[in-house]
Amino acid sequence: MQAVVAHRHGGPDVLELTGVERPEAGPGSVLVRVKAAGVNPVDWHVVAGHLNSVLKVSLPLVPGFDVAGVVEAVGPDVTQFAVGDEVFGYVRTREVQYGTYAEFVAAPVETLARKPAALDWRESAGLPLVGLTALQALDRVNAGAGETVLVHAAAGGVGSAAVQIAVARGARVIGTASERNHDFLRSLGAEPVVYGDGLAERVRDLAPEGVDVAFDCIGGDAVAVSQKVLKDPSRVVSIVDPQVAQVGGHHVFTQPVPADLAVLAELADSGRLGVHVDQVLPLGDAAEALRLSRAGRVRGKIVLDVG
Repeated sequence: MQAVVAHRHGGPDVLELTGVERPEAGPGSVLVRVKAAGVNPVDWHVVAGHLNSVLKVSLPLVPGFDVAGVVEAVGPDVTQFAVGDEVFGYVRTREVQYGTYAEFVAAPVETLARKPAALDWRESAGLPLVGLTALQALDRVNAGAGETVLVHAAAGGVGSAAVQIAVARGARVIGTASERNHDFLRSLGAEPVVYGDGLAERVRDLAPEGVDVAFDCIGGDAVAVSQKVLKDPSRVVSIVDPQVAQVGGHHVFTQPVPADLAVLAELADSGRLGVHVDQVLPLGDAAEALRLSRAGRVRGKIVLDVG
């Protein structure tokens, strides 16, 4: 099969499309014929070797965690899925080596769920990691109906998912973004504000009594700004800044949870959660996809079209 492989850590240029041996579905896993693979910022960090102290990463490396595809074969003890099932998932395993930038991936069943019928392959591939991250972060701070939620970097993949999930729960959402993304945020149900100097004052103009929850998707001074507008300083959650714990907040490291994937699928199928696919590239252009992701100016998701 064809796969994107890095034989050493480095920038996007270390990636090459090459032939490799097709994996097999072992106990507790299924073989997925990949239709599309989502691209996330964590992918280029893994390729660069930035996360070797957090994840067990082995070379040669096939990057990628997000997948949407069709079950090609099942392991001997698998009952959750059958050949021909359409699935999507966040395929993060204990050892990061054989990822989703490939024509086939062997995926543990606990990393998958049934694909949302309302989303196409590309949208489904763009949902798992950002959707799980947003859902698990909002759950950590118990964001719910009637509350005001501030989402930093709301037009990105995680941010736009968080906006929709919070709105679906009945929350009011204020989202930071550049002005070019304000109409996009309004279409998701958020009230946009420009980030940068004076952000706390602009948020206060919209929510004079403060916000109930703040979700940091970008780092920098987002946590510090959040402290100025939160009613309860402990209800801030970050996926970027581990130091958030020092102010009583929460740091989330996303987990592949099938029940959470099923929640995302239900939200998508009910029309309350969509995926904005900003760019679609062929598998052979994975290096360019990582360059675009690394530039940090993507609205929604980048997806690799595999099959």
